[in-house]
Amino acid sequence: MLAALLALPGCKREGEASAGARLALDAAIPAEFPRETRLSIGDPTVQKQLQLSGDIDRLPFRVDWQNISGGPQTVEAFRAGALDAGAVGDTPPIHATFTGLDVKIITVQVREKPIYELATAPGVRLASIQDLRGKKIAYSPGQAQGALVQRVLNKAGLSPQDVTLVQLSSSEFKEALTSRQVDVAPLSGIILLRYLNEYRAEGASSIPHGVRDNLSFFYVRRAVLENADKAAALAEYAKWRTRAQLWAYEHPEAWIEAYYVKDQGLTAREGRFLIESAGKPHYPADWTEAIALTQETVDLLAEASGQKRFEARTIFDLRFQTIGAEVAGAAQGAGPTDRPATAGRSTP
Repeated sequence: MLAALLALPGCKREGEASAGARLALDAAIPAEFPRETRLSIGDPTVQKQLQLSGDIDRLPFRVDWQNISGGPQTVEAFRAGALDAGAVGDTPPIHATFTGLDVKIITVQVREKPIYELATAPGVRLASIQDLRGKKIAYSPGQAQGALVQRVLNKAGLSPQDVTLVQLSSSEFKEALTSRQVDVAPLSGIILLRYLNEYRAEGASSIPHGVRDNLSFFYVRRAVLENADKAAALAEYAKWRTRAQLWAYEHPEAWIEAYYVKDQGLTAREGRFLIESAGKPHYPADWTEAIALTQETVDLLAEASGQKRFEARTIFDLRFQTIGAEVAGAAQGAGPTDRPATAGRSTP
């Protein structure tokens, strides 16, 4: 069933002319596109998953893979016209819209467990989020980590004036902790694991933050979707992307060895911990909840930054809404699961 689903919207025959027509954003996405259709994609982890699963050579379009991910890099590449689509957390599309960049979200993924924890500098004690008062906190306004900090402060009943926000890029958070430039920083995945392994003996630690942070998006420049061939190819990519992510989840040992051990330099035990910490990926067939959560973030960031509020639903392209769930359902031989199970925190 999954193979049939992936094969449904096909390519035009080799040599068949493509009109390359302009496509309205409320028009149905075409079912066909030329094989020579080319996309510039920044999705490094999925690229690796596609390679390992063997699907990368089966993609029915051309891809210029870019080693780009995260908000600042994708926004910069979007503005330069060097990137068609990129993988990010839940905040970069909001920040891009605040800054006048016209983008659309075309896939929504819900992680089963939280992405971030609040890591502390060696020697800093943090028992709960209320203890953030008076702390220096790493803050990246254009990334998911920035919105997370705002949500955590809001939940703790604190304002930005109750703490010191130290503006940094997320790539600088770990070093800022080790140098005591900040007291607290949201870290995730490999960076969190490596930081705790290296500095736990000196008093570094982390705590759960207790707010929703498990959304991630794949988004594109609006102009790309106005190209009929590229829009059709992106609908196909959304299918293969979901398939690749599920392949990694369903083949954990192969993924651990090829990616976490050989590519990222971790031990197999550490890779296994990271997979268990993430849980199973989910692909909602209805984006209503994701839009509502995004609206909350829009409102929070608009108030905190003075940016003009906008309707979150305007940055979601609902023509892509059911693609991930359909592929996931076909892969499982059953209907998609829209809501992930609640799971506790694990330790390495």
